[in-house]
Amino acid sequence: MSATAIGLYTLGGLFVLIFMRFPIGIALGIAGTFGYLWLNGADATLALLGTIPFEISYNYDLSIIALFVLMGNFAMVSGMSRELYDMARSLVGHWPGGLASATIVGCAGFAAVSGSSLASAVTMGRVSLPEMKRYEYHPRLATGCVAAGGTLGILIPPSTGFIIYALLTEESIGQLFLAGVLPGILLTGLFMLTIYILTRFNPAIGPRADRQAWRERMASVASASALMVIVIVVLGGIYLGVFTPVEAAAVGAFCTFMLMVVRGRANPEMIKFCVLETIKTFAMVYLILIGAFIFNPFLAVTQLPSDLAQMVEGLSLAPTTVLIMIILGYIVLGTFLEGFAIMVLTIPVVFPMIIDMGFDPIWFGVLLVVVLEMSLISPPLGLNVFVVKGIAEGVPMGEIFRGVMPFWGAMLVCTALLIIFPQIALLLPETMIR
Repeated sequence: MSATAIGLYTLGGLFVLIFMRFPIGIALGIAGTFGYLWLNGADATLALLGTIPFEISYNYDLSIIALFVLMGNFAMVSGMSRELYDMARSLVGHWPGGLASATIVGCAGFAAVSGSSLASAVTMGRVSLPEMKRYEYHPRLATGCVAAGGTLGILIPPSTGFIIYALLTEESIGQLFLAGVLPGILLTGLFMLTIYILTRFNPAIGPRADRQAWRERMASVASASALMVIVIVVLGGIYLGVFTPVEAAAVGAFCTFMLMVVRGRANPEMIKFCVLETIKTFAMVYLILIGAFIFNPFLAVTQLPSDLAQMVEGLSLAPTTVLIMIILGYIVLGTFLEGFAIMVLTIPVVFPMIIDMGFDPIWFGVLLVVVLEMSLISPPLGLNVFVVKGIAEGVPMGEIFRGVMPFWGAMLVCTALLIIFPQIALLLPETMIR
């Protein structure tokens, strides 16, 4: 049997394991181990299994994930999420659909310290959903904006998605972080524009909140300023070349911890909670990466990526046409696979094609993360939708999925703008001080 045929059989087995609800890291590890054993024998497979887990565990760059996740947990327990929402509410709450727009802004702000879409959706949903319910917002708009706003967690740096992409492709984490800033702001604006259009046609779904006095607005901005300063220091330090990404993560985690201490939230119970939550997230990422780095060498031996590249080259299609086909493929995969799973499964196959076609790898990383954001709210899997369902009592799942569809469309517009104007993503990385 040819190596290509073995590769296809093993890929089929991998998808069977995924649909049997095996964790993606374990599924990748099992499929990669048996496939590599089939092709290269026991000695080579045991050597692979003996080196990969150690090399991943010993990788210094991976500490950035733990530090940024820890930073987000410190920010969450210190009450910063409430302050971010209150600031946004005071500034835009009196607009049509203002509380929904405030939720989007709050999610964007919290994303800048958490790097997690699920954490952003849960944290901001608990703060904003009761307020929108009080003003009689339509449940579809209320839950839809929380689920969609939460997706900003993997686009606005620090982003776990960018870190994993950087490790899989050996690109610069710092450049990817900076590349996500302007697209993150763009998508936040598109979400707010979506809310404005929806409430313009039907004002009843998103009533205006009370307009606050300027003194109250300035007070809410001042209370949230500490977190904004930390974000500026972290990203500004990377941009100016003062910090490496890992050093920036350490500075951010230390500053949020000190803020937690100043606010009297740093008791042993809270610290234990933050550390344990960080370990859980970090362990999950480690498992995924170890599985991916066991599976990828097997995939390389099968020659499947090069065979696919040659097949696409033989079609004589324009690079942009191939790119659009890849994006459509990701959108389809996003309806039944989780975003990180899609990334570790497809990067070994897709990335060489992207480089061969002359596309910028940093730009493609941003484009990929935006498309993977869509998977977080795509039916029927949409993880963010299930998370919001857990905190939105009495709202049917179908209602939440209908609520996220306009925001899904906004993500599609963002994807198109990034393809047409790649400098949206490349401006900051190209001007950063190295």
